[in-house]
Amino acid sequence: MTRGRLEAFSDGVFAVAITLLALNLGVEGPGHGPLLQQLGDRWPIFISYLISFFTIGIIWVNHHALVDNIVVVTRTLLFLNLLLLLFVVAIPAATSLMALYLVRGDTDSHVAMALYAAVFEGMALAFTAIFGWTLGEGRTRHPVPAEARRSAWWRFSIGALIYIFAIAVAFVSAPATLALIGVVALYYIVERTPAGQRLDR
Repeated sequence: MTRGRLEAFSDGVFAVAITLLALNLGVEGPGHGPLLQQLGDRWPIFISYLISFFTIGIIWVNHHALVDNIVVVTRTLLFLNLLLLLFVVAIPAATSLMALYLVRGDTDSHVAMALYAAVFEGMALAFTAIFGWTLGEGRTRHPVPAEARRSAWWRFSIGALIYIFAIAVAFVSAPATLALIGVVALYYIVERTPAGQRLDR
């Protein structure tokens, strides 16, 4: 398989996942109270939509930078990429579930938020595995220098560490966990992949 096919398939999956997020944005309609009240009551859905939308978008941007630097596509890479997409496709369902329970303040809200964070953890681990694969000899056009790899690993995988912490926090405060996940999204807007930094030059 060529790199182009890998990226085209992945782009399609990202597009579907990010589109599915919008399915829960509607309101119940006339007869269910004033529109502004309905919109206000659904603020958890809108907030979770924004965080999940930008997270998927950021994953797509960094995935493009990472894949564009690859010169050889192996079977291992294909399966690692499928693992990443497995969790990306799960984000809309996890987002919908979390938004329904976010403000309940009961055990269900903690469990729903923990599941939401767990999906992001799985995504982060799969993405980190792809990055680890790119460090192999002869796999990229612009390999990360050996002396910079430890720093690159840390910067690339810090999201996975925060998501683990977020899962634990979910059983204390669901809103705090959502805030943590939002912070990770902001971090990866600023922090690009090592490959992405080279492509921007």
